[in-house]
Amino acid sequence: MRNPVYVALGGLLALAAAMGIGRFVYTPILPFMVEEMSLSSSHAGLIASANFLGYLVGALAASMGFLPGSRRLWFLAALLLSALTTAAMGMTILIDGFLVLRFIGGIASAFVLVFSSALILERLNEAGRPGLSSVHFAGVGCGIALSSIAVAVLAANGMGWRALWVVSGLLTLLCLAIAAFLVPGESNEQASGTTRAAKAGRVSGRLVRLIIGYGLFGFGYVITATFISVITRDNPALNPAEPYVWLIAGLAAAPSVYLWVRVADRIGGASALCLACIIEALAVILTVVVDTPALVLVASALFGLTFMGITALGLIEAHKLAPHASRQTLAIMTASFGLGQVIGPWFAGMLHSSTGSYETASFIAAGALVVSAALVRR
Repeated sequence: MRNPVYVALGGLLALAAAMGIGRFVYTPILPFMVEEMSLSSSHAGLIASANFLGYLVGALAASMGFLPGSRRLWFLAALLLSALTTAAMGMTILIDGFLVLRFIGGIASAFVLVFSSALILERLNEAGRPGLSSVHFAGVGCGIALSSIAVAVLAANGMGWRALWVVSGLLTLLCLAIAAFLVPGESNEQASGTTRAAKAGRVSGRLVRLIIGYGLFGFGYVITATFISVITRDNPALNPAEPYVWLIAGLAAAPSVYLWVRVADRIGGASALCLACIIEALAVILTVVVDTPALVLVASALFGLTFMGITALGLIEAHKLAPHASRQTLAIMTASFGLGQVIGPWFAGMLHSSTGSYETASFIAAGALVVSAALVRR
């Protein structure tokens, strides 16, 4: 059996590429697209929602029990598709082209999350090292930090939004090559487990509440995750922090899964999820009410410290509640999360077009996070 540390690192790279870069690099690149293309807030929100709609469709497709082939093959193929669609974003200027590419990229990122997580979590459990799941889920924060640094360095050297997308795609390809080497195929036990998943028992009320709360979390976090760089750039008082807000979020997100897993070990998974949602609601509000660079960076750090922790804790809790149907349960959770994400950017873009601010949308998002906390804690 492959060393479980290597397996976890392979998972980290997979999520760094498909999620940290493939999904979230849009956030630091967006201000350059707005500036160089005069992209409207409604179009910006629509493009983000197209990606999240693809994520939702991908999660639903990944839940199908009859998909042929191994989970390793599916997540590696999806990672390749994520790299290609990311790079292709720099090769068009058409809104329709952006929508199609981000939609396909969203499908790819959902497949990578669902198939790699199901494969790697089971591999780690088999090896008696379930705690290494925090390394796997840390990939999103690492990818966010990596893409933020790349965008900042390239932009400082005069590269426009097109080059930023192409280089992001190349970074994804590099992560794919290393992940393919580190992550082994499925064991016979895992392959038979895939068949057993079709015989899952009925879903518990606790899992239903978790799924609904996870969808509200998807809505609650995504408005800030999509527009925080634009919010900072639009406010002259916060301009000095604009190159750093998403980088700080990524750096805070990288160790956050490990920290929240430790918190969950101490106070329980439901209590940890509740606490993280409340802290994130505070962070979301702070991003639109503070007027100093230092405070918006604090808000960004709190946001990064919680959003990946909640994402990982939710999936880990779902896996515990339905271990007999790992892939299907993770896919349903991801679909609920994806539905919230689809609505969020579109909703915020529309409100911004009518009010000129992201403040109202952010307060509503914070309310959704509080409701999510209540559902999970019940």
